[in-house]
Amino acid sequence: MADDERSPEEEFQEMIRQLFGGAGDLDPERLSQLSGMQIDPAMMQTVMRHLQEAFSGDGSISWDLAERQALHIANQDDLGVTGAQRSDLDQAFALANLWLSEATAISELPSPPRPITRGGWVQATLPVWQELAEPVATSIADALTSTLSDQAPDDMQGLVQGAGRVMRTVGGSLFATQLGHVVGNLSKEVVSGGDVGIPLMPDGDAVILPQNFADFGRDLEIPEDQLALYLATRELAHARLFRHARWLRLHVISQVTDYARGIHVDTSALEELASRFDPTEPEELRAAIESGALLPTRSDAQVEALRRLENLLATIEGWVDVVTAAATSRLPSAPRIAEAVRRRRAVGGPAEQALGSLVGLELRPRRMREAAAMWQAVTDAVGTTARDALWDYPDLMPDASDIDDPSALVARLEARARGEEPAPDAFDDALAKLLAGEDACEGDTGDAEPGDEHPGGRPV
Repeated sequence: MADDERSPEEEFQEMIRQLFGGAGDLDPERLSQLSGMQIDPAMMQTVMRHLQEAFSGDGSISWDLAERQALHIANQDDLGVTGAQRSDLDQAFALANLWLSEATAISELPSPPRPITRGGWVQATLPVWQELAEPVATSIADALTSTLSDQAPDDMQGLVQGAGRVMRTVGGSLFATQLGHVVGNLSKEVVSGGDVGIPLMPDGDAVILPQNFADFGRDLEIPEDQLALYLATRELAHARLFRHARWLRLHVISQVTDYARGIHVDTSALEELASRFDPTEPEELRAAIESGALLPTRSDAQVEALRRLENLLATIEGWVDVVTAAATSRLPSAPRIAEAVRRRRAVGGPAEQALGSLVGLELRPRRMREAAAMWQAVTDAVGTTARDALWDYPDLMPDASDIDDPSALVARLEARARGEEPAPDAFDDALAKLLAGEDACEGDTGDAEPGDEHPGGRPV
């Protein structure tokens, strides 16, 4: 068939083949013929250029897009750190360190705490955000490739297979850009490194964002020096804990990524969106990703993973709460600040809620008050040294049942403090039965023939 006898649809298919065949720039004359399909040739040329750039990639997710987008948003209104702010926070951190050392046996940080800008927070924390979001980004990229293959006619399957790498790049890049948007907005809300509850900052780093600190305290009617002391103490407690319990950082991140790996994109929602998608109106696709509309209802395994994660975060935040309260007992406004911090963590800001929609997870320590009550009971019973020793190893850390009822945990710790063997619990009983079974098996002679009887009456 001659070129001038082709229909607009056939012209479009030929351009797609040209694009994925790597034939170079598209023929402007062919672009002009798209008017028969009511497609803007200029817009299509731009789309094709971006797709060609994507095709030249290796199919991996470009996290540089997330960093550029996040820094663009963070730096728009970033006021930096003034000399006065730096001096005030240095003094607050110095006094908070002294008070905190009276309230916990966990040692000081090796590097001094510091104020940080919004852009600095983005650069310091983005590697962790990338690690948390990568399973979801991969799922979206895979779903785009699968949906494209399912929807394409048989005569274009070979073309679709060749385009799979491009679609992975496009889908991953779209997600990375949206993640950068969310993290950039989050940089305008967080007050300190441990504000979100997970270990975002590098090991041993304690920071406060002076610009966000000022925004947080503006309507609280609390003296600024008291607010700075309280938040500095809380940030140091959080950083000291993760520095001391080296295993805890990996434990938290692993639980978050385990949850995220269970996320699979709702392909029916993606197909329904694709059926009405207008390239000139990309906002609908962006809104679907940001709102979590492409993420299906949580599975039973994810619900259980979320429960474990919430208990872990509550255990961490509860300890930080108790230690901070003890260290700041000299501050008249400490109870009011503590309540404001708890309410803020319970509600979360718009950016944190958007992050929950993006990765399907809201980082909420929902049982923080109960966990704080448990840590306070342990402190009252055995003191700070025995309490903080529970963070030495993962198997010593309190679990959900201890949050429900701290009495058994307290009894075990009190018995250990007296040099007594603690009363056996359900785990000890199960272990004893297991070992008893192994001993019985070792008592067999090994010479029994089939049909002989075991001493307990069972046939061998």
